[in-house]
Amino acid sequence: MLQNHAGHIGRSGSVPAAASVEGVYDAIVLAGGAATRLGGADKPQLKVAGRSLLNRAVDAVHGAARIVVVGPEQQVDAAVTFCREDPPGGGPVAAIAAGLPNTSADVVVVLAGDLPWIAPAVPLLVAALPASGTALLLDASGRANYLAAAWRRASLEAALAGLGDPLGASARALATSVPNVYVGDQDGWGRDCDTWEDLAEARNRREER
Repeated sequence: MLQNHAGHIGRSGSVPAAASVEGVYDAIVLAGGAATRLGGADKPQLKVAGRSLLNRAVDAVHGAARIVVVGPEQQVDAAVTFCREDPPGGGPVAAIAAGLPNTSADVVVVLAGDLPWIAPAVPLLVAALPASGTALLLDASGRANYLAAAWRRASLEAALAGLGDPLGASARALATSVPNVYVGDQDGWGRDCDTWEDLAEARNRREER
């Protein structure tokens, strides 16, 4: 069992009763990393199951009222708003801080741009979101994925303000000051593509139906 600001939550994926999420959500997709473990490859455009990683992340939040991609402008098959953190490469929290002003919904989904199988988790994260704080994806080992999350906008704004300068800050540090609930990762939805081995594994996985 794990304990956090929300109390005890099982690793099985059960979450406490959450306030209903009404209306729409916005999404921030982080696609501006240096991909150093991939030799500086253009990671967002690498393909899995015939779709670029960026397109797959954007597809996962197709229900969003607005999708903000934080990273260089590039090919994507959807209507999105591009922006950059200043300076570029400032890390995930700096990217979230840059993307947030381009959103307006009460609920904000934050996704790394290298999660090719994340789509089934998004509605579960939104549904699990408490009245304040964030809902995070939790893998089988009990590790929270801070870049597969749904946030209450007010909580995200307060967490960013409390953290101060976002440059180089970790996404974990951002979430520590607010209530957290967890959604169990039932089928490796949050597996990322940090290395060529990760990418090969993702490409070998059969598309979920």
